[in-house]
Amino acid sequence: MIDGILFDLDGTLWDSSAQVAQCWQQAIAEDPRIGISITRTDIVGIMGLQIDAIGEKLLPHLPHAQRLEILHTCMRREREYLRCVGARLYDGVEDILGRLAAQKKLFIVSNCEDGYIECFFAAHGLQQYFADTECAGRTGLSKGQNILLVARRAGLTAPVYVGDTQGDADAAREAGVPFIYARYGFGQVREYDHAIDNIAQLPALLAQMEAAGK
Repeated sequence: MIDGILFDLDGTLWDSSAQVAQCWQQAIAEDPRIGISITRTDIVGIMGLQIDAIGEKLLPHLPHAQRLEILHTCMRREREYLRCVGARLYDGVEDILGRLAAQKKLFIVSNCEDGYIECFFAAHGLQQYFADTECAGRTGLSKGQNILLVARRAGLTAPVYVGDTQGDADAAREAGVPFIYARYGFGQVREYDHAIDNIAQLPALLAQMEAAGK
């Protein structure tokens, strides 16, 4: 029996790309050193990456220390906004989380900065459904290592990971857990164990996996 469902956040439970792009563009426009614009497409392209990889992709013309300074400013601005306003939840998310949490332990494991998951909770009041969370911004670990960390803390023996990018698939493989590809999200995934086209399909898929022994 599946004893834990670990979720990615961006592209899986919500889409904050428009809001994050707005916040980052405002922050970057205030700094004359940067000389670029940030669009929603740019943000979608870096969703799921850790901060060093984001800097390499968006700010390759700047020194590493300056990249980090700018990105931390952008991320602080986005957290201030998202905590109050939130972003677009995918259709049916709260209903499905409520149904699943009545039967299984739920978790979030993300490559986001520390405090970002808390913005998701503060804006939408969904923390009641989750037993634990972890992120790269807090631990400095890869997503695969964070999946293992959360699984160990919770004593899980048969978890699954739900995400939307190839990085999520690679992390699940690193952790040795089945990967469920959220095809409605941001990424294109080459190999996966199972897939859903919307989150409402997840309960039925989990039941099928358990019946088939995953």
